Amino acid sequence: MTHSIFSPPLPNNTLKTKNDIRHWGNLLGSSTALVLANATKSASGPILLVTADTPSAIKLEKELDYFLRDQAVDVQLFPDWETLPYDNFSPHQDIVSQRLETLYQLTQNERRVFIVPINTLMMRMAPVDYIGKYLLILEVNQKLDIDDFRTGLERAGYLHVNQVMGHSEFSIRGSIIDLFPMGSQHPYRIDLFDDEVDTIRHFDPETQRSGDKVDEIKLLPAREFPTDKQASLLFRQQYLSKFDANNSKESIYYQVGKGLMPGGIEYYLPLFFDKTATLFDYLNQDTTILMHGDLQVAHENHWKDVNHRYEQLRYNLARPLLHPADIFMRYEELFGALKEWPRVQIQNQAVAEKTGSVNFATASVGDVALKPQNKVPWTSLKQLVADWQKQKVKVLFSAESAGRREGLLEILSKAEIRPKVFETLESFMHSAEPIGITVGAAEFSFLLEEPKSKIAFITETELLGHKISHRRRRDKRQGTDENAIIRNLAELQIGQPVVHFEHGVGRYLGLQTLDAGGITTEYLAIEYAKQAKLYVPVASLHFISRYSGGDIEHAPLHHLGTETWAKAKKKAAEKVRDVAAQLLDVYARRAAKPGYAFKIAWDEYQSFSDSFPFEETLDQQKAINAVIQDMGSANAMDRLVCGDVGFGKTEVAMRAAFIAANQGKQVAILVPTTLLAGQHFENFKERFVNCPFRIEVLSRFVSAKDSKQTITAIGEGKVDIVVGTHTLLQDSLKFNDLGLVIIDEEHRFGVRQKEKFKALRSDVDILTLTATPIPRTLNMALSGMRDLSIIATPPAKRLPIKTFVQQRNKGLIREAIMREILRGGQVYFLHNEVDTIEKTAQEIAEIVPEARIAIGHGQMRERELEKVMADFYHQRFNVLLCTTIIETGIDVPSANTIVMDRADHLGLAQLHQLRGRVGRSHHQAYAYLLTPHRRRLSKDAAKRLDAISSLEELGAGFALATHDLEIRGAGELLGDGQSGQISSIGFTLYMDMLEQAVEALKEGKEPSLESALSEQTEIDLRLPALFPDDYIPDVNLRLSLYKKLAGCKDERAVNELQIELIDRFGLLPQSAKNLLDMTMLKLKAKQIGISKMEGTNKGGFVEFSLQTQIDPGFIIKLIQSQPRIYKLDGPQKLKFIVPTESAKDRLELFNNMLTEFSQQLRAA
Repeated sequence: MTHSIFSPPLPNNTLKTKNDIRHWGNLLGSSTALVLANATKSASGPILLVTADTPSAIKLEKELDYFLRDQAVDVQLFPDWETLPYDNFSPHQDIVSQRLETLYQLTQNERRVFIVPINTLMMRMAPVDYIGKYLLILEVNQKLDIDDFRTGLERAGYLHVNQVMGHSEFSIRGSIIDLFPMGSQHPYRIDLFDDEVDTIRHFDPETQRSGDKVDEIKLLPAREFPTDKQASLLFRQQYLSKFDANNSKESIYYQVGKGLMPGGIEYYLPLFFDKTATLFDYLNQDTTILMHGDLQVAHENHWKDVNHRYEQLRYNLARPLLHPADIFMRYEELFGALKEWPRVQIQNQAVAEKTGSVNFATASVGDVALKPQNKVPWTSLKQLVADWQKQKVKVLFSAESAGRREGLLEILSKAEIRPKVFETLESFMHSAEPIGITVGAAEFSFLLEEPKSKIAFITETELLGHKISHRRRRDKRQGTDENAIIRNLAELQIGQPVVHFEHGVGRYLGLQTLDAGGITTEYLAIEYAKQAKLYVPVASLHFISRYSGGDIEHAPLHHLGTETWAKAKKKAAEKVRDVAAQLLDVYARRAAKPGYAFKIAWDEYQSFSDSFPFEETLDQQKAINAVIQDMGSANAMDRLVCGDVGFGKTEVAMRAAFIAANQGKQVAILVPTTLLAGQHFENFKERFVNCPFRIEVLSRFVSAKDSKQTITAIGEGKVDIVVGTHTLLQDSLKFNDLGLVIIDEEHRFGVRQKEKFKALRSDVDILTLTATPIPRTLNMALSGMRDLSIIATPPAKRLPIKTFVQQRNKGLIREAIMREILRGGQVYFLHNEVDTIEKTAQEIAEIVPEARIAIGHGQMRERELEKVMADFYHQRFNVLLCTTIIETGIDVPSANTIVMDRADHLGLAQLHQLRGRVGRSHHQAYAYLLTPHRRRLSKDAAKRLDAISSLEELGAGFALATHDLEIRGAGELLGDGQSGQISSIGFTLYMDMLEQAVEALKEGKEPSLESALSEQTEIDLRLPALFPDDYIPDVNLRLSLYKKLAGCKDERAVNELQIELIDRFGLLPQSAKNLLDMTMLKLKAKQIGISKMEGTNKGGFVEFSLQTQIDPGFIIKLIQSQPRIYKLDGPQKLKFIVPTESAKDRLELFNNMLTEFSQQLRAA
């Protein structure tokens, strides 16, 4: 008998020893997900879905989400560790968090679908009572003893850190506890009042500021095994019963005994428990198990792999391995356990007719794909839909996103098919409409031929024949301040060169607390030549900047108290003056030749920006606003948008293109490679589906005839947006009315092409996008010749890329490729010599027979290359062996490992760009840089590799470019010979001086070195002013907060900082309050023009600078009216005698005096 797919027959749960089994067959396309969804609706308890591999688990999770959209049933994937068996590093904390959360959910009896791949199901895990034993629950108003709580957390394996950033970390500062519980989306900040919990709030790990309140939190243990004393004793006992004792420092036995958990300890999990459990022990007794795919074969393959790794690695004495059967379930055990449960075997082919077997009435939809090569691509589709309507079959189209849906509607309307929009499949079935369209993740079409419901379900993937990349929604984060990155002192390491404005370049020795005249203050210690030490009080940190320019090791070391530094500074200042004059000349020319002020039709722009499917990150929004402002002003735009690979620069370009094209101007988008041209062309077409613009592409992939037509059309002004490679720069190409040029990946263009853009520069708006700006452009942007926007907030859920720099060997290559293939991903293998690329392909095939390898390089014919890339994109291969042709912008979300052969031959920008090809989804990505023996590397190459491996965090492109500045010197800004000046005084200081010189020249004054110095006010009130180290224990954090305070420009900024401090570290101690108050005084004194103030318990003095704005008449009056208190001491110094008791009175006295002074300023 046939069953309806909407009420599939479930096995009976009789709890006998051999339980009921059913077979479901003939499930074509995505109907598998549909039948699963319906089984979930009719099942009485939870459902465990076992799949043969991770990719199909992930795919089913997405499809189920769509089919269960109107149900209150959660779909939970139990993720794999994503490490190789016996690996020597641990799974990512986010994965462990998700696993623990799933285990916890399994023990709570709720109706859910749990999806687990077979190789994850094989693993043995902690006994069922483990989570309950270590679970901590915290609620508001409960009593809490901090020490007990801390030991509880440490028992559960949480880590005490200075600043909570990731899962399983906690930090205790006074009465504030920060916690990132496992299985939770957010970290929490717990505020204690005495010994009870006052409030619990979310906080943002990026900015460390707190948000919404919650009433209680559940703390799952931090690992899948206990890490307390008893557990490590048990571990050592069980270890000794299996292996010999090994007390060398790197042995697992020794490290666990010392309470350290080395990477890869998870594969010793059974030693932490008396007996382990399996996932089956966690299941609720009403659970039904559904099996999808060929589990036997999948189990065998994985078992073979595990044993192979075991044989390879078992002979290391420091890490003896447990036998595979101790960690994984054998075949008989696993399938024996499955038989205890009511279960269903699901397959796509039909099953033999017998009791307990059901074939569902699905069929393939036939050939629906559009054929773009035909004159009328949709002939077959139109015919099929017409036939179905005669047979009363309803047709539902499915698209991946709302934006894709609009595109699909447009294509269908050309074929005279006009579907109505529906939320779910159910609502479509109950309606009377013959044709509908919906948004969901289903990938394959199917035809349902049941007597009551005849439906053709057609997916966009099959219609258009290519899969569209998934994008994730963005979350909100703090924006990035362009200057902060370069001027930041937080990453100062001891021994690094720093520049002191008055004494020159020395080496940083760390922060020291000194006691001077009974007052404790913190000082930054700097060592100069001949071991002379200089102590700079933290209140004058604005004199200090990082030294960057040329080679750090060869940075000069100045002598204290000699003329060299003064001379170097003076020389640089003269040079700066000339550069500034040239800069202004460029500015003036740009300002004199007005560009075109675009008028922006806000309503149309708004609807365009609403169709962007993700939230903009803050930085992205800042960049977009800056671009809009530039385009709306009458001067020509020249902006550099610098954002890391995959951080959404393209969207900024698209908004600009929209504004220009909407005004009837033409837009040219210039890209370095043919592949990128194709990709941008696709992206732009997709993004502009609802706009009446004509978009064309010019590159090698376009036939001569087509490109000729395009060029004519551009000349006649019929084309609005054109994407192209260098072909756009040819002389025969004339634009009708060019308004905007967008240059992507600027660092790939040569000087000649750049000169070509320069010719356009003055009157056309130019927008440049790049991930790693070349030192020269960075240099120009920083000194204000071009405007700079930085996008450094990564999209949500990105993990930094793990980078390994290692000597090449076969074992490493196999490990790298296998790690990725096993979790269903793809690998780029970069080999930059076309002659030996075939040989390398054979070598890889020998090392990793499991790999399916494709080859791509620039000397192949265009069509071939395009096909290879498309195949790789659709996961028909899992290793792409290629040259640096992939460097520019191809997005393959499932490729998360890149191996670079001879990485020592690549430049820094290239290395970064290539590493950015992976890690475009939320999986941990890996980059392996293979090099010959360390001794054979050139010094620069070694430095480049160090730089790239040290900067793993997201958004490092900009920091890398500044490193590049340091390795190569800053490249000429406008011409020759200033890099000498830069290396003598350091890049940061050079930039500051340049900025001041330009400002001065703009105001028509002569720039002077004095003015650069005069700005700073010194204050000494003989009172302790510092952040005590029990308030902010981390030195680097203290340093960056001091620097942030020194950089505050007005009272609002100081108040903001105060709020942040209280939020993050609790109430301010007195000395920190003093520090903030003195900063406020400094700001007031600067406005008046006071260069120095000093106060003691008897009185003090105020020294005015030469440029002071104060009215001399007022001072004379003061001295005449109160001669006992006020005296002049020399031309600039006003002394006064007012005794003060406490520090507080002294602050108040100075504050009142400055307020009085500031009312007596002359009109400047």
